[in-house]
Amino acid sequence: MEDMEVEVAPASSEAGVIVVSDSESSTEEEDVPMQVQSPSDRPRPSGLHVVRRRRITGSRTQFSPREERIRRLRELIVENLAVRLSGSQDAPHSVPHVNPPALDPEPSSRHTAAAVNVPTSDESSATEAEASRAAARPEEPEQESESEDPVAAAASPAGEAVADEGEGDTCSICFEPWTTAGDHRLAALRCGHLFGFICISRWLTGGGSKCPQCNKPAKRGHIIFLYARKLKALDNTEEVRLKSRLELEQGSRRMEQLEVAQCRQQMQLMADENVRLRKELEELRRWKAQAAFGSSQGASLSSSQRQDSSSGGHYVFSKAVLVSQTGGSRVLSYCEPLGCLLASQPSPQATLVPGFGVKKISTATLKPSQYVPIHSKQIRGLAFSRLQDSLLLSAALDNTLKLTSLMTNTVVQAYNTGRPVWSCCWCHDNNNYIYAGLAGGSVLVYDTRDTSTHVQELAPLRSSCPVVSLSYIPRAASSMFPCGGLIAGSLEGGCFWEHVEGTTYTPHILPLESGSCTDIQVEPDSRHCLVTYRPGRSNPSLRCVLMELSRTPQTDTRQPSVCSCSPVQTFTAGSSCKLLTKNAVFKSPAGDRATLVCAGDEATNSTMVWDAGTGALLQKMPADLPVLDICPFGVNQSSFLATLTEKMLKVYKWE
Repeated sequence: MEDMEVEVAPASSEAGVIVVSDSESSTEEEDVPMQVQSPSDRPRPSGLHVVRRRRITGSRTQFSPREERIRRLRELIVENLAVRLSGSQDAPHSVPHVNPPALDPEPSSRHTAAAVNVPTSDESSATEAEASRAAARPEEPEQESESEDPVAAAASPAGEAVADEGEGDTCSICFEPWTTAGDHRLAALRCGHLFGFICISRWLTGGGSKCPQCNKPAKRGHIIFLYARKLKALDNTEEVRLKSRLELEQGSRRMEQLEVAQCRQQMQLMADENVRLRKELEELRRWKAQAAFGSSQGASLSSSQRQDSSSGGHYVFSKAVLVSQTGGSRVLSYCEPLGCLLASQPSPQATLVPGFGVKKISTATLKPSQYVPIHSKQIRGLAFSRLQDSLLLSAALDNTLKLTSLMTNTVVQAYNTGRPVWSCCWCHDNNNYIYAGLAGGSVLVYDTRDTSTHVQELAPLRSSCPVVSLSYIPRAASSMFPCGGLIAGSLEGGCFWEHVEGTTYTPHILPLESGSCTDIQVEPDSRHCLVTYRPGRSNPSLRCVLMELSRTPQTDTRQPSVCSCSPVQTFTAGSSCKLLTKNAVFKSPAGDRATLVCAGDEATNSTMVWDAGTGALLQKMPADLPVLDICPFGVNQSSFLATLTEKMLKVYKWE
């Protein structure tokens, strides 16, 4: 490294000049003491000459960044001292020895030494004129040199602000602005500090293995180029903090909204449950009021009517059972072996198990126990045989006739009729035969031993109206009506199909009113049948006519007998009958060979009970909806009466 010698030569008798000289040594630095020389020993250059000599920089040897900074600071000190001495008109005759303090903490690494020669009093007068001329010259080159030197600018107070502003645009090694191309283009290490490419490359190649700023391990392969014309880091700490808080607030708000939605859903469910319970409570209160009204009405019957009737008792409301919440119940039957009532209804789980079936209701507890799916459409008829085998015969509008075992709750046999089936019944003289009343007016006879098709079809004699009721009356030792057979009822009247033998049937047209018959039920022991007529022009009220079956023998033995019926008693109800309801005729629980007639009154939504012998009205039991079917049954030597509406089943006990 070049060595410099600084001399302060007097410009006049009172001023001196600093002389800077370079040596050829580039490896070591020697400390050269500052010494005062006489004017005759060295020529006296002017201040401008000193400046020009200072501007001569050696480029033969490369310096490290630290050595370069120290060298520049020393040049700056020497230049300022030369200007100060050359500009003074009245310079002191002696200058103390000058040694810049603390510029280099390591004396062995110094590169320059300065010798300051202070003129004596004898020499000051000789050089005064020359010093005055040097001091009178303009100092613009020095100012330009100072302004061009970034270290000098940084040393001044005004330059500190400029250096701070340009700190992100200059290389921290050479303090020169980096460029977007060339050797001094912008580069960075893995630690993130920025440098000029040539500076950091020389630093790492020359033996440096750490970052000049953070001392983290680095090597030349870690240098990467940054393609940016100007770097400016925005302080977005507050923005990031606010965004984080905003996200937290939004998350908490979403959670609160979710909780609000869940609370609203629970509130809606509770409101629906409240409405449902209120409806059930109102319905129970209505049933209770109707039961009390029926009991009071039954108790208010005149004693004369009770004496005239040979019943000796009345029905008392026992319990109401909900069969179907949505309605759709139609027919009712009683299974004595299992001790349960069966009411038809649509499937309570229509989405999972569509179709129609029956609901079992235990007669011991009067509670619904089980739903059994059977048909795909509405059930129109239910019947049991007398074999006590728990085999249920059902007819439906899905063109099928089915046999269902209530022991296993499965369909054991199904017959496809090809047409909707409106009614069905068993043959009580031969339990192998079953009957299906079709919508076209015909009756199909099936043999349960033949699972393929029907064995006979009983064609209609008059019109093709649907067979709304089928009842089989068995043979009996009766002089009035000993024969057995099938009574088929339709809107156009009734027909008795006498069962001669095997599959031979003889038809007998019954003398019934045409166009208004809705139901025919039989009482096999007394050989009576109950015919129901709906209101019409000649009779504006619902009528239930009790008829006695009879057979008239012919004088000619070659001609068959004629079976007929004759009215015995007529019972009148309300003036409305829009539904095809089923009524009942059965023996009175009081005994004494009395018979009771029970029918639903659609006009008053009630069940009416008459004495068949006297025709007197015994009871009128209220209901919430029109009564569709009636079924008497007995359990443990007690007699009951069940009435069915679209939704409810009511049970009355005979007392």
